[in-house]
Amino acid sequence: MSMADEVVLLDFWPSPFGMRVRIALAEKGINYEYKEEDLKNKSPLLLHMNPVHKKIPVLIHKGKPISESLIAVQYIDEVWHDRTPLLPSDPYQRAQARFWVDYVDKKMYDLGRKIVWTSKGEEKEVAKKEFIEVLKVLEEQLGDKTYFGGDNLGFVDVALVPFYTWFEAYETFGGLNLESECPKFIAWAKRCLQKESVAKSLPDQHKIHEIIVEMRKKSGLQ
Repeated sequence: MSMADEVVLLDFWPSPFGMRVRIALAEKGINYEYKEEDLKNKSPLLLHMNPVHKKIPVLIHKGKPISESLIAVQYIDEVWHDRTPLLPSDPYQRAQARFWVDYVDKKMYDLGRKIVWTSKGEEKEVAKKEFIEVLKVLEEQLGDKTYFGGDNLGFVDVALVPFYTWFEAYETFGGLNLESECPKFIAWAKRCLQKESVAKSLPDQHKIHEIIVEMRKKSGLQ
C-alpha cells in the first residue's frame, strides 16, 4: 500500500477548513489523494465516512475517517510526529496554542460570513467592527514573532491563515481596507504564503471572490 493510497482527503476547494488539513499534510510532506466534493450532491463516500455531520473536510487514513478540521490537523501532527511539529511539546504552550485556535474558530468564520452574506444594515456594521477587533487581538498575540508558532509555522498559523483567502471578499462586500486597518496581520499572512506548504494549499483570493460573487447572485444578493 503506497502512502497516497493510505491518505485521502474529502474536501471542497474554497473551504478554509479544508485548507487547514491541506497545509498540515503539506507541512509534513505527506502524499495523499484529494477528492473534491460537490456539496449539493454529496458522495456516498462522504456520507459513509462522516455520517454525523455530513461535512467536509474528512481525512481518511488507512480506511478510517477523521472529521472536523482541527481534530484532523492534530491527528496529522500526532501520527507524523517525527516531521516538523505543529504543536509545541510543552503542555502549557500546547494549551495556549489550543486556546488561540479555539478563539479563531469561534470568531473568524461567523463574522466573515456575516460580512459576506448579510445584506446592509446594523448586523453587518457590528460584524465588521468586531472582525477588525478580532484581527487586532490576534496581532497583539503575534507580537514580534515571525509566526504564531514562533520561528516555525504552528497550529495557530495553520488554523488561521486559510481565512486570508477570503479577505478580498470581506473587503469587497464589507467595504473594508484590511491592510490599512491591520497591517501586521496582513504582513504575517504574506509571510505564511512565502512557505511552499501554504502557497500550494491555498487558492487565490480572486478565485474565492469570484465564487462568492456567483453564490451571492444565486441567493439573490448583489
